[in-house]
Amino acid sequence: MRTLLLADVVLTMDAHGHIYHDAGILLEGSRIIEVAPRPRFEGVAAERIELGRRLLMPGLINAHIHTPMTLFRGLAEGYSLLTLEGWFNGIRVWELAMTPDMIPPAVSVSCAEMIRTGTTCFADQYFHMERITPVVRDSGMRAALAYGVVEVGDERAHDWALRAAEAFLASLRDDARLTGWVGPHALFVDNPLPTIQAELALADAYGAGLHIHLSTSGEEDAYCLQHYGVTAVQQMKRIGALDRQMIAAHCLTIPEEDLPTLATAPFAAIIAPSACMRAGRPAAPLKRMLAEGVHVALGTDNVTANNSYDLFKEMQILGKLMAYREGEPNPIPAKTIVEMVTTRAADALGLADRVGSLEAGKRADLIALDLDAPGFAPRGAQDIYTALVYAISGLAVQDVMCDGRWLMRGGRLLTVDYRAACDALEAAFAELQARRAGLKPEERQVR
Repeated sequence: MRTLLLADVVLTMDAHGHIYHDAGILLEGSRIIEVAPRPRFEGVAAERIELGRRLLMPGLINAHIHTPMTLFRGLAEGYSLLTLEGWFNGIRVWELAMTPDMIPPAVSVSCAEMIRTGTTCFADQYFHMERITPVVRDSGMRAALAYGVVEVGDERAHDWALRAAEAFLASLRDDARLTGWVGPHALFVDNPLPTIQAELALADAYGAGLHIHLSTSGEEDAYCLQHYGVTAVQQMKRIGALDRQMIAAHCLTIPEEDLPTLATAPFAAIIAPSACMRAGRPAAPLKRMLAEGVHVALGTDNVTANNSYDLFKEMQILGKLMAYREGEPNPIPAKTIVEMVTTRAADALGLADRVGSLEAGKRADLIALDLDAPGFAPRGAQDIYTALVYAISGLAVQDVMCDGRWLMRGGRLLTVDYRAACDALEAAFAELQARRAGLKPEERQVR
């Protein structure tokens, strides 16, 4: 069946930068057939949906999150989660009290908040993926899901985590919307070389990418310089890690001389400005990364470090943070920032042939924003990319579609019962608190 969506503005994000006014998107099932001005569709047989004063654009892609960590929102205030010590004391101690049954409601809340603010696709990294996958599938979202491997000196984790990761990758072989990745938490910092080599072999066996954290505090470089005599990026190159598709969150302290190496690899730096600022860390050198040709995308990180999944808010924070870092206005063009949650993010996740722009042949992952929402006026004076980055929030999103299926209409969620998910999360949190209080002293010991 064909469906024709008609709206005041269609922002395609295609390679030609097409922006159509009073235009439509013709869909057949889950695929886009054509994007063009309204007159092109006169006489076309299709169900016509008049969206009126809406801006249609690609669904946003959040390139780095941890959906279960909504369970911990508010628990890590005062900790820098971008250092090993801060992460262990602020998060890991709570994860030790968590049970797998607490994960699904946290993931449901995460999916609902992302859909509500215009995200249709995300890259997740966590353990217990077998509890995450069904919730994401039910939400209707698209995702690149990485099974997290965190050893931190626990040699038993090497075996069970790798076995679990392999079973997870096998389970997603034929999934239309969900792709499986391998998720070393951080190379060298909490995944030693034998584990890293096993993770690389697993990624090769399943054609999977690697989703890691990199250069959050300089700890990887210090370790690699001490043990291997080279920086972390050069050691990654030595062992072949950079031959695989990789997304790396944060990338705050990468030595500038290593950026050309990353630019020639299938690598993308995922910038998470709110998490960086809340951790009190220096901002990533995004302007230099772009100049060197490093692939980049944007992520919110977890809502313990950020507290919000709103990518429109994250775009605004990124633009302002980079201006502050560089000491100049608009060092990163607004259009580039929008690309970091659409086309550049799709490329980072290996999904550029399916999503990231509105054009014939791609999947119908799209969102509709209310042009009467605060921030859009005056439309005649304001560049559309600037409005999206600096003037509005995700609450301007009214309709969300993923793979041709409506996930939200008129601001009403259709695939996730947010109220029920929040109630279940409150119950899970109460249980988490009780379990944490009941741990033995040696089980609660921090580093």
